This record gives sequence, C-alpha cells and structure tokens, in this order.
Amino acid sequence: MHVIYARKVCVKKLFFPIFLLIFCVGIFMYMHKNNIGVFVDKDKKLPIYSVDTKDKKIAITFDSNWGNDNTMKILDVLDKYNAKATFFLIGRWVEDYPNETKEIYRRGNEIGNHSYKHLDMTTMSKQNIKKDIAMADEKIYSVTGTKTKVFRCPSGSYDSSTIEVAESTGHKCIQWNIDSIDWKEQGQNVEYDRVIKNIKPGSIILFHNNAKYTPKNLDRMLNKLKSDGYKFVRISDLIYDNNYYIDYMGRQVKK
Repeated sequence: MHVIYARKVCVKKLFFPIFLLIFCVGIFMYMHKNNIGVFVDKDKKLPIYSVDTKDKKIAITFDSNWGNDNTMKILDVLDKYNAKATFFLIGRWVEDYPNETKEIYRRGNEIGNHSYKHLDMTTMSKQNIKKDIAMADEKIYSVTGTKTKVFRCPSGSYDSSTIEVAESTGHKCIQWNIDSIDWKEQGQNVEYDRVIKNIKPGSIILFHNNAKYTPKNLDRMLNKLKSDGYKFVRISDLIYDNNYYIDYMGRQVKK
C-alpha cells in the first residue's frame, strides 16, 4: 500500500515539470513555425523586429539581393493602394539596376542599406563592416542623391558587434517579425496565410523583389488589410527616432 502511494506521489511531482516542458516546447515551435519571433538572449544587442504601437500601421519591406523579375510589378501594386514600402538594396544590385533604384525612390518608397556585397557580417571585422556599409551608401547616394537611414543585415544574420557597428554609422538596424518566406515559393495561399494570420499594428513584413508569388500576394494582402483599416508606411515612418527601448523580443517600445 505504501509503495502504491509513493508511486502516486512521485507521478504527481513529475507531472507539472513535464507538462511545463511540453508547453514551453509547444509555444516555441508554434512561434517558430508562424514566424512571430522567438525568445532571444536578453543580453544580446538587438535590431528592431517590430514596433509597439496602437496605430494600425505596418511596414512592408523587400530585400533586393539578386535579379529584377518583379520590381516594377511590385511598385505598380504599391501605387494601386497608395502604399509605401522600404526596399533594402545591396550596393551591387544598385549597380546592376540603377533605373529600377531610381524608380523605387521616385515613387516615394524608402531605400535602406543592405550592405554592398551581402556577406555574413558576423564573420567580418568591424573595420570591414563599416567599409561595406559605406560602399553601399555611396552607391545608393550616387543614384538617388539621398542617404539611407536604416540598415538590414545580410540574410538577417547578426550579433551584438554587428549591430553596434551598424548603429555607429548612423543607421537603425531593422529585422522583421513576419517572414513571408516567399523565396521558397511554397505556394500563393501558403505565403498569404503566413502573413495575414500574424499581422498586428507595428508589424514589419519581409518579402523579396524576385519571388514568384509576391506581386499577386501583395495585391491580395493590401486589399484585405486596407479594408481592415491598416496603413502601409515606410520603416522610417513606423519606428521611433528616440526615447525608446528594445525589449527581449526585439520590439521597439516608446518610453
């Protein structure tokens, strides 16, 4: 009888920690699957993943690393809804597509610095990171006549040192809290649902300029979100310039 009772007590003691472990793993997998952010090291310096705001504003961003397949189509869709976006361009892309770069800027969209060579900056020296960012800025300025204010790490890869160096060049570092993963071209509905299900005020969405389904999904998404009362703004019109902090999820919060 005592043995049975002891076993019951043991099971009860084990139940809660096991349940808690399963719950935490489940939450982590859900957040990872739906691209709504994961918990990060609180001591790690972070870029801005999203903005804490009650205003129904979101920022749509495009990384232009290679190719030019859909740039003009994307610009036409943005114009259709009077939407503005931020295009993170690498210097070499600007060299290859100066006319498209000018058109992005001419239509009132923001151009961000996405490095010059699109290398993994976590493997680079601070001096080389600064040099790479400066080269991209020079190339963008030579085409548009304007300086960039925001920066996105190549492939979203960063560490505290990378963020510190980028910020020292006068840029705010921008990540994203919703990833369309459009470059995988898994299907129009898959990509659309992945974005729409996770939208909230202050979201920053990642697309690419040359992905197959992006123009059609962008049209469909803007139509839906506009009817829901959302406005589509440039990164610099979404983020706070000063008097803010970035929480452990990379959310920029006004003090």
